[in-house]
Amino acid sequence: MRAVLTFIFCVVLFSCSSDQEETLKEDATPTHTIIFMDKTSSVDVSKPFVAQKYKQVIQEAIDQNIRKEGDILDVYFVHENTSKGKSLHLVSRTEKENVEGMNATDLEASQTSYTMMITKEKNIFTRQAFSKLTLQNGGKSNEETNLRAIVPILSDAAANGASVKAYVLSDMVQSQKSGRDFHKSAPKSEQVATQWAEEDLNSLSEYNLIGTEITMVLPFEPTTSSSVNNPNVTSYWITLLGNLGATVSEL
Repeated sequence: MRAVLTFIFCVVLFSCSSDQEETLKEDATPTHTIIFMDKTSSVDVSKPFVAQKYKQVIQEAIDQNIRKEGDILDVYFVHENTSKGKSLHLVSRTEKENVEGMNATDLEASQTSYTMMITKEKNIFTRQAFSKLTLQNGGKSNEETNLRAIVPILSDAAANGASVKAYVLSDMVQSQKSGRDFHKSAPKSEQVATQWAEEDLNSLSEYNLIGTEITMVLPFEPTTSSSVNNPNVTSYWITLLGNLGATVSEL
């Protein structure tokens, strides 16, 4: 009986230790937040609904994802040359104090100090991201929308071992003179959207988005007609990005 109890105790102890190690491992993994802001003529952030929706998403993304030293925030502008569109790169510098051996009073003081510092840093990140959101693109790069370029950007981020969370603030209308142009020819059905996405996978097969979370944040009000907010366009992206390993949602 004693041997059985000893065995059970060891199993429980090992399980607890494993859980603790896994928690520490997850906590140590940096979160890489990437916000893609559509800077083409089809998305107008001066509209109150769009501005409010996008600012709320940015605020929540930073609040949820910037939690510790090493967490990253990048902002890319989506336009003709999205791959060269990085406009902001911030890394959290707020370090947690080693609380081992602290009494309850010192532990509470340390936590309070850390909360104040990380909150201050989040506010700085948010202000800088908001300033990028309101920038206007008056150049010729606003005539084309290269959303496919987000794939290698996200793949590179995922390859660095971070937990990647991406937010695409766009109408998701791919529009290039030398490729898909959903302004001129959008998928007319979910079946066509899926077919196009599977065809386009061939040119993106080298990229890996496993573990990447992507949220498509559309600029459309709930009453917008399907002729403007074409659900087949989002189906295209859900299929394309999903087949590359990403978890894709729509907001």
